[in-house]
Amino acid sequence: MTGELRAFVLLAATLTTGLMAGLYFAFSVAVMPGLGRSADRTFVEAMQRINVSILNGWFGLAFGGALVLGALAAALHWRGDGRPALPWIVAGVVLYAVSLLITMGVSVPLNDRLAAAGEPDRIRDLAAVRERFASAWVRWNAARTLTCLAALGCLAWAPRAGRG
Repeated sequence: MTGELRAFVLLAATLTTGLMAGLYFAFSVAVMPGLGRSADRTFVEAMQRINVSILNGWFGLAFGGALVLGALAAALHWRGDGRPALPWIVAGVVLYAVSLLITMGVSVPLNDRLAAAGEPDRIRDLAAVRERFASAWVRWNAARTLTCLAALGCLAWAPRAGRG
């Protein structure tokens, strides 16, 4: 049973990390390039609405679940025949934690500043608001996308460890 539980928790950690990597990737390759071609008002309003709507239970489950499940997977692989996978799991958890630090330290403050700018109809200089937000947000989203993708790779490789 322990081996099955270990495998299930590692799978769940891998899937939730994959969901987050996919979300960040979608913003990198579709959402932000698409919004980048829009007018300042459209850009600001869309990002303000996205930043509100993303705060939901499904997002929270994947966002927090990836870290919790990754840590639990590491604990379950600490001893016994699961130990060869542990370095890969720990690397995945650490990399995912880095993506969370980027999110909480950069993305969320940028999102908060964008929200504090007010309704697009009341913003005097939409272009300036957009510029202060967009370039930094896009750059740091690319960093968390790559970091989260690396975390996913480590977790996906973990079951292979020790079989080689």
